[in-house]
Amino acid sequence: MKTALIFNIQKFCVHDGPGIRTTVFFKGCPLKCQWCHNPESQNFSKQVLWTRERCTFCQRCEQACPQGAISVTQSSVLHHASRCLACEQCIDDCVNNAREIAGVEYTVSQLLSEIEKDRPFYDQSQGGVTLSGGEVMSQIEFAAELAQACKNRGITVAIDTCGYAPFSSFEKIMDSVDLFLYDIKLIDSSLHQRYTGADNKLILGNLKKLAQHKARINLRLPLIEGFNADDRNIRDIIDFVQDFQLVAVNLLPYHEFGKTKYNKMDENYQGEKLFPPSETRLNEIKTMFEQAEFNVRIGG
Repeated sequence: MKTALIFNIQKFCVHDGPGIRTTVFFKGCPLKCQWCHNPESQNFSKQVLWTRERCTFCQRCEQACPQGAISVTQSSVLHHASRCLACEQCIDDCVNNAREIAGVEYTVSQLLSEIEKDRPFYDQSQGGVTLSGGEVMSQIEFAAELAQACKNRGITVAIDTCGYAPFSSFEKIMDSVDLFLYDIKLIDSSLHQRYTGADNKLILGNLKKLAQHKARINLRLPLIEGFNADDRNIRDIIDFVQDFQLVAVNLLPYHEFGKTKYNKMDENYQGEKLFPPSETRLNEIKTMFEQAEFNVRIGG
């Protein structure tokens, strides 16, 4: 029986496709974007997260861990990730709810049970399910089976993707998908490599192939001042997609909503010097896409 590692199921979403949606977040991503607002989604394995503000350093977690992966002092907790098996014993024994697991295994039927609970909202709003991440295409066999099962039940499916996967993966799921929410960050490959850990040749190639297959695509642009909100990058993106029949273009200004998650993972946040474009600049970018005759709006 297939299972997938899921790190969140978010209900009543209104920015992940049309209508009211249930968004299923798959764990694991091939990119390492410096501004990622879901850093717990990047690793392909289960992870234990720790919230310092809730911790009383009582040492119960240290005593509970069978692998000796936790060391507690009077003011800190060290987590030795190489020893951790994510057995969750430390979570069960934490009386302050300072520890949590990122990543839960689900079967298709288990996820369908969660998805079906929200069917009245889909029916009333023309909504459905969005498979997101991390990167959903990294668990393609499971995702394709889940998407087909939703389609069989009359539930529409959107895929939120960074596009970094073999195109054969898109071919496996394309017929079950009603809309692709496709991220584009940069056209310049070297800058893309620098800020995300991978070049964008595969990403741009897959977007072009999806357009050639007449897939319905919402282009989504996460915009960061001084990084990709300049005229040159915007013009390059417009030139690249000029002949694509896009459903819409969404301009997504950078935000720091995920900043606190890095502390839970004992990782440094790399986005301290990143800022969203001003409202004036966002409207200038919006105008550039409108002049190229795209349906564009600011926000998801």
